[in-house]
Amino acid sequence: MSAFPDVSTIKYEGPDSKNPLAFRCYNQDELVEGKPMKDHLRFSVAYWHTFRGTGSDPFGPGTMLRPWEGPTDTVENAMRRARVAFEFIEKLGAPFYCFHDRDVAPEGATLAETNKNLDAVVKVLKEEQRRTGIKLLWGTANLFSNPRYMHGAATSCNADAFAFAAAQVKKALEVTKELGGAGYVFWGGREGYQCLWNTDMKRELDHLAAFMHLAVDYAQRIGFTGQFYFEPKPKEPTKHQYDFDSAACINFLRAYGLAEHVKMNIETNHATLAGHSVEHELDYAGSQGFLGSVDANTGDLLLGWDTDQFPTDIYLTAKIMLVILKYGGLTTGGLNFDAKVRRESFEPIDLFYAHIGGMDAFAKGLKIAAAIRADGALAKMVADRYASWQSGVGAEIEAGRHGFESLEKYMLAKGEAAPNQSGRQELFENVVNRYVF
Repeated sequence: MSAFPDVSTIKYEGPDSKNPLAFRCYNQDELVEGKPMKDHLRFSVAYWHTFRGTGSDPFGPGTMLRPWEGPTDTVENAMRRARVAFEFIEKLGAPFYCFHDRDVAPEGATLAETNKNLDAVVKVLKEEQRRTGIKLLWGTANLFSNPRYMHGAATSCNADAFAFAAAQVKKALEVTKELGGAGYVFWGGREGYQCLWNTDMKRELDHLAAFMHLAVDYAQRIGFTGQFYFEPKPKEPTKHQYDFDSAACINFLRAYGLAEHVKMNIETNHATLAGHSVEHELDYAGSQGFLGSVDANTGDLLLGWDTDQFPTDIYLTAKIMLVILKYGGLTTGGLNFDAKVRRESFEPIDLFYAHIGGMDAFAKGLKIAAAIRADGALAKMVADRYASWQSGVGAEIEAGRHGFESLEKYMLAKGEAAPNQSGRQELFENVVNRYVF
């Protein structure tokens, strides 16, 4: 029986369409820079928010109407939910999905029972993938919800918590490989600390690195060739997260010899919690060779927590796609809608409205970004701003032909630096607006 009987496959109807269950911008086969939109955007549905979100918050219980859910999360209910999930994703037309292990199957009384539960649901996921052609973008393990991880998982002061997390990731890697996942994400939901008085930071960082090396080693032993990702997130839930932002994560990976194995999975709302814009995080990761995948959402700048809203701001999506195109596009990664409908948007149909809006916003952002690149005006303005580095002493510095002594000699002879030119921020912003409206 269909969980969404009143919804047929979502089609592209063009910018004049008034149909709320149709795409106005996302035409999956339209070529942009010589490649179909669907290959640029690589949309993914997040299993946890879309199919497990209840709408609960610190002030009240869940509000969501989810007819496919039972009173308890049994294995049978989890198997039914998996079929509902694939009906939704297939009708939406997204090519990928993502999950945590605990999203798709309930935890049992023992690790053995938990693994058995997961195997039963993975069998259904595999059948549905084969039926629909939908693929797994990446898998991961939930190492933050169970009370055993109250002090962290890989960074816990309790060695047994570390060992249990290792066993959980071992199984998650096996399942991700079985389902043909293109990647695996490390997200340290509680890898951090609240109080330095009771924390051995060096030891915890060493343990986190050791844990990730164990995962890389095991993946190689079982033949999992997917891309590993590290997801930055500051402040929440611990006051000091070790995975604060891209710069901190990349420094960690280089310091501990993991750089060749792991790239970044960057989320918009996490960037803003770190005091950055998402384009800053993407550009920094891209400039360092670590740009991998994106959790596509947004936050409310009036609120100080991770609201995980669907992205509908065209400026935001254009900025994201401009950076992604700059660094050659997404390969194994994608745009995963790590976003949830609002507590007040409680009907199942709202899941379609939310994803359609996000997909259209990114399609529009992609076209704007491609137009900016094709025209070249913005790139020329940036190049002109750095013209002093294209020849003369600037080019010589970049070529490594100077030291402090020779630069002192240059300035003694010249007497004073050349006058600065205006940054013209307002003009740059106006030029960008030409492509948006």
